[in-house]
Amino acid sequence: MTVNAYYLPLQFFAAENEGKTEKATSKKREDARKKGQVAKSTELNTAVIIIGFCALMVLFGGYMLETIELNLARSIRVIPDVLSRNDNQYLLILLSEAIVNIVITCIPLWMGLFIMAFGISYVQVGYKPTFEPLQPKFSKMNPLTGIKKIISKDMLVTLVLALGKVTLLGTIIFNVIKSQIPIFLNFYDFTPAQVLINICSTIIRIGFFAGGAFTILAVVDYLYQKYKYEDSIKMTKQEVKEEYKNAEGDPQIKGKIRQKMREGSLKRMMQSVPQADVIITNPTHFAIAIQYEPNKNTAPIVVAKGVDYVAQKIKEKAKEHHIHIVENKPLARTLYYTVDIDKEIPQELYGAIAEVLALVYSLEDKKANRRRK
Repeated sequence: MTVNAYYLPLQFFAAENEGKTEKATSKKREDARKKGQVAKSTELNTAVIIIGFCALMVLFGGYMLETIELNLARSIRVIPDVLSRNDNQYLLILLSEAIVNIVITCIPLWMGLFIMAFGISYVQVGYKPTFEPLQPKFSKMNPLTGIKKIISKDMLVTLVLALGKVTLLGTIIFNVIKSQIPIFLNFYDFTPAQVLINICSTIIRIGFFAGGAFTILAVVDYLYQKYKYEDSIKMTKQEVKEEYKNAEGDPQIKGKIRQKMREGSLKRMMQSVPQADVIITNPTHFAIAIQYEPNKNTAPIVVAKGVDYVAQKIKEKAKEHHIHIVENKPLARTLYYTVDIDKEIPQELYGAIAEVLALVYSLEDKKANRRRK
């Protein structure tokens, strides 16, 4: 039996964000924004412009039509004068004046539409202009990329929205015109101005209905664009780690820096141990070196302290320089947790430290007496 095999390039249907499961970081969002990647619905802009145009026509349409009518009447009245003069320059002046009047008349409409278009875009994406999307990219000319775009869910959504717009617009136009047919049939009894007003009213009515229908489609499109945007900027776990490294520094390097700082701090602290008067221990875990210089300090200070390994090193250093080591478990723990290095001991510990120093000084006096004898 012969089986016909057909090759189907399934990579066209592969997920572009395969492996990207993490939400985008703030830096990733900022970089995407700089590249012009934002969640924006052009359908929402269209809906707002349609509704805005109809609303502005309701507000300013009468004024605009009246002004244009006056300008046309004036232009018609000067036609005999233009023909009698046979002066081309005079004709150009009249035409320029008419054009300027029409432009001035339409300024409220144009300004209103501009503000609405800018406002809806600002609401969607904010204000941060970028020209990067306008830069030519040869990757966009890749035919495989074009085929992927054609055979994608984005195109399917675009097709559904386009069919929805055509269907809604056709239905709205049909029903509005159908309801206006009795009026249209009586146009022969209307003045030209009344005919124009009825036609404009019908167009505005179609515009409001179409704008409302487009708004529904625009909301659906915006939600989809938001979903697509969030999906497109997702990151892999490795990308999140790399970004964290770039922002905060390599953890291994930072660890080595901290280790070097600890080593330097320990070295400086060990250099202060020989100047201590006494080492207070608990005796296995804690070691605190105390120094008291009445002419220099108002109270004894902690020149070194440590726990476990560091405590052992402090005691070894103290033995090398014949510094007394006194065991006092509660005092050692209290000093370690409450007094920082190079800081004076608190007043509530004066009595306990005084007893220790008195013991040390008495031992030193006895040692000195033995030496004299």
